[in-house]
Amino acid sequence: MARLMVVEDDETIGALLESQLRMQDHEVTWVRAGRTAVREAAMTEFDLVLLDLGLPDVDGVEVCRQLRQAQPGCVLVMLTARQEEMDVVVGLDAGADDYLTKPFGLTELIARVRAHLRRGVPAAPRHTIVIGDLVVDTAARRSTVAGQEVKLRPKEFDLLARLAEDLDAAVTREQLIDDVWDINWSGSTKTLDVHIAALRSRLAEAAEPSGAVIPQIVTLRGHGYRLEGPPS
Repeated sequence: MARLMVVEDDETIGALLESQLRMQDHEVTWVRAGRTAVREAAMTEFDLVLLDLGLPDVDGVEVCRQLRQAQPGCVLVMLTARQEEMDVVVGLDAGADDYLTKPFGLTELIARVRAHLRRGVPAAPRHTIVIGDLVVDTAARRSTVAGQEVKLRPKEFDLLARLAEDLDAAVTREQLIDDVWDINWSGSTKTLDVHIAALRSRLAEAAEPSGAVIPQIVTLRGHGYRLEGPPS
């Protein structure tokens, strides 16, 4: 059983999501406003949040940012009627792990929730990967650059760990989606691109003050990505 929060002001949709998720044996808190969601997140640890972006009181993207700050390890899934690609990218960059565009199928939503919870925090033996000044500790789920911790969202860390395991090797987009999200993933691969861009940015920001030597994430067009180690 997982602890979920549904942030949805539409009474029909909210009631349906609450009842269906409870039928999956989850503990569900349903709130109807962004400020209420932020207050709940300050008091209760959630495994996953379904967040409608069209809220009556606060812009959903801002709520997403505040929820991510309050609960770095929580899975955030946006529910949006916004069709424009830039709106989706802004939401993902604000801290969301995934999104569903309304109207969505209930079966797909339940499957997506199940997939995220299954991938939540994978069990792993202690394994530390050192690449230049970057250290990736998969057991502690902690990464550092020149001794300073890099604050990564859960999927960003999973992507870094997956690429680091195959340093200097090409990893396909499909393999990254399978390993970091789920083998039965049905969402947009845009999610992968946004998380890669955010990961690049966080690593670069961490390395800049000290001039630390870190690997680079190389885009392989039409194929995937490669984590390229620094020159010896």
